[in-house]
Amino acid sequence: MKTQITVFAFILSVVSLFSQEKKQQEILIIGTMHTVPKIVKNSYKPMLRFAKDYNPEAIYVESPMPNDSISWEYLKNGWSKGYQQFYKLSDSLQKHFDFNESKFTIILQKHFTQMSAADFDYLVQSFAYQRDNGNYELYSYIKKYGIKGAKKPTRHEDGDLTYKLALAMNHKKVINIDDQQTNKEYHDAWTKCRKEGVSNGNNQANSKLYKKNYNSAILPALFRGLGKHTNKRKSLQQLHDMASFSYVITDTEGCKEGRKYFDERNMRIAKNIANDVLKSQKHKNVVIIGAAHVIGLEKEFKEKYPNFKVILMNEY
Repeated sequence: MKTQITVFAFILSVVSLFSQEKKQQEILIIGTMHTVPKIVKNSYKPMLRFAKDYNPEAIYVESPMPNDSISWEYLKNGWSKGYQQFYKLSDSLQKHFDFNESKFTIILQKHFTQMSAADFDYLVQSFAYQRDNGNYELYSYIKKYGIKGAKKPTRHEDGDLTYKLALAMNHKKVINIDDQQTNKEYHDAWTKCRKEGVSNGNNQANSKLYKKNYNSAILPALFRGLGKHTNKRKSLQQLHDMASFSYVITDTEGCKEGRKYFDERNMRIAKNIANDVLKSQKHKNVVIIGAAHVIGLEKEFKEKYPNFKVILMNEY
């Protein structure tokens, strides 16, 4: 009898191990509104509760990758003053900061509650030295607000969702996955498409779609439902159509160029995420990114990485 029980237990353990090996890796995509108006400053609270309940093993954020030299070559003088300032700081620290890999690793192994003010200072400088914008911002946030995060809403996805989620999950790092290699070309194409759309009905079509998307969000926003509304498939598709110039009546050269650059950016972002997920072997991964990218990322994952289970926030 004892032998039979032992054999049965062995079979169960083998089955359990096999099922774990076959467990499908998940990518949950949460579309954000970036900065929200003061009147709906608490919009990220329900999204944070949802993300905590999901309990991700990794958090991917819309910030340039440290080793993406092409993006940083543009961003050092590009559209964002924040990225310009960060690049200058990073460039300066790479020349003057005495980075110690061992010290850096030891500090990161501590729980947030065990880190001192000096530890946080060192991590802020270290991540800037490594040109890791996402984690530089994370530890700058902790240094400013403490390990419980900001008491009042910051009205932005980072302060109200991403960083509070990382603190709650005791994640020492977020993972940068953005790509802005052709952002200048995209913005140039946007301007070109707008000029072309003055007389062919394209601009009117865009304005109509924008108003439709905006008006439909008013009521949900007043009841803290902006995040859920934004992540409805219909809302996501509208945002995708506006960002990718898919709303156009007449497809002009500028609109085609803009769509090309937008689609290629989503393709590279999806590749960045997929490469890291496959390397990490973690099963529950959350991507926190501007809502206009969600439909494009979902398409890329389903077409090129079918082994992933891709879930949208409202469909989990």
